[in-house]
Amino acid sequence: MMLKSSIKTSAKIAAVSAVATLGFIPYTWASDEAISLTMATESGDRESPHGLAVKKIADLVAEKSDGRISMNVFYQGEIGGPQELFDQLVRGNIDLFLGWPQTSYDERLGVLQLPYLTLGWDDALEAYSTDGWISEIVEPVLSDIGLKYLGPFPEGFGGIATADTYATSYEEAQEKGIKLRSQPIFPLPQTIQAMGFQAVPIDWSEVYTSIQTGVVDGDSSNVIYWDYTYFNDLLDYFVHSRHNFSFYTFLMNQRSWKSLDEEDRGIISDAVSTVVNEQFQNAQAEDQKWIQKAQEEGMEYIEPTDAEMKAWVERVREKVWPQAEEALGEDIMNTVRERASTPE
Repeated sequence: MMLKSSIKTSAKIAAVSAVATLGFIPYTWASDEAISLTMATESGDRESPHGLAVKKIADLVAEKSDGRISMNVFYQGEIGGPQELFDQLVRGNIDLFLGWPQTSYDERLGVLQLPYLTLGWDDALEAYSTDGWISEIVEPVLSDIGLKYLGPFPEGFGGIATADTYATSYEEAQEKGIKLRSQPIFPLPQTIQAMGFQAVPIDWSEVYTSIQTGVVDGDSSNVIYWDYTYFNDLLDYFVHSRHNFSFYTFLMNQRSWKSLDEEDRGIISDAVSTVVNEQFQNAQAEDQKWIQKAQEEGMEYIEPTDAEMKAWVERVREKVWPQAEEALGEDIMNTVRERASTPE
């Protein structure tokens, strides 16, 4: 499905592209013009943290522009899956997006999912902040594929959620033959394999059915909120392996961004910054809230021992980081090795 923000939006974006090709200065909307933009989130219904975040941005933008800038907001699954939405964002059919950047356009974006990059909340919030060293790596990469990076949306450390059985080590996962759904984003499937599980790349919309029918034994790399909220009736255990820091991004199509004048860019940027700052303040407490709630509802929460964590960190870094260097490049991986958390 292909969407247009509005006939006016499409015409302006086409004009921007045409004049840019001819070397002229792109047209920009003046701040007294009515503007309609489309915003989508890849996951989360209207009442989820993601849904509430994009709704708040839309409300703040409408308020600060006195209703002149309106946003048509679409939530999880309403107009497509993660890859389709990202494609439409790059093409300009969606103006703003909250989700995981797909590595199909540039594998360097895989640095966002690099396993065991940070090992604690303080390091993670510093690294993934708007001015953090990871954001400094991905911003120019996103720009290369035509996207404006507006800010991060941290959730917390991901884990392994399973039915019937669980594993806290490579050997145990191998012995039990546990199959896990993985997001089809490099290097998450490779990470799950290195941890000893069988990785099955599956889109979010198909996860419930895949667990229900036994295609996989569980889900991986999400914070407990998602596994508890969507699959609590199917899953029994959540092992907090912390192999990835779940980190979404607010992105805008670059042509849509450049078609706005300075005042309107400021309105949108300020609205996103407000939501980002709140998320950084509240992310850890929010994650802990859902850990507690999941346990109250019968999901067993398991933290690997220090020895088990150390073994996973060492094995996964040894196996996955060299693979990542081929995709991310030596410069990025040199920065990673210099700045990544040091195991205690």
